[in-house]
Amino acid sequence: MIRVVIADDHAVVRGGLDQLLATADDIELVASAANGEEAARMVAELKPDVVLMDLSMPVLDGVGATRRIVESGSDARVVVLTSFADDRHIADALQAGAIGYMLKHAEPDALLDAVRAAAAGDSPLDPKAARVLLQGRGSRVDRSLSAREEEVLRLVVGGLANKQIGRRLDISERTVKAHLTNVFARLGVTDRTQAALWAREHLPP
Repeated sequence: MIRVVIADDHAVVRGGLDQLLATADDIELVASAANGEEAARMVAELKPDVVLMDLSMPVLDGVGATRRIVESGSDARVVVLTSFADDRHIADALQAGAIGYMLKHAEPDALLDAVRAAAAGDSPLDPKAARVLLQGRGSRVDRSLSAREEEVLRLVVGGLANKQIGRRLDISERTVKAHLTNVFARLGVTDRTQAALWAREHLPP
């Protein structure tokens, strides 16, 4: 059973997501939060598998809440669920450690699939958000990588899986996935193959 926490300041949205998740036999809603601070506290207490995180919330916004959850060492995977589809919001969320980015107009089945994908360690990305990232290459998307991100990317080029990269760098597999999600956002790519191709063309030997 995939355990989920919802974070959204609109009660109607929370109620709709509650009803949607209830239709899935393999997904269980364990709590709903009305702001980012409440969400971070619930994640620490309840240890869910996935968090559906709105970006615009009072007290603590979704980016801040995502960063707090990731930095706490929680195993919960944050999937942003928002109406914002611009490259700044997408990049900010992914850089904070969100594993996925979905838009609120997505089809119900797509949202359920995103929850399942995140629980499995994949990075669900709304097609429109992916297009925004790709179109942003060379403009507002920051393609500069940190030393650790470049290190992870070089190991991807070398053919190592996330678990192997984690062992090599003495970091968790979840941290590797967070770094790769950030790399994809910075480079404006959507998968490991595209990131590896970029690395071969742009990283010094």
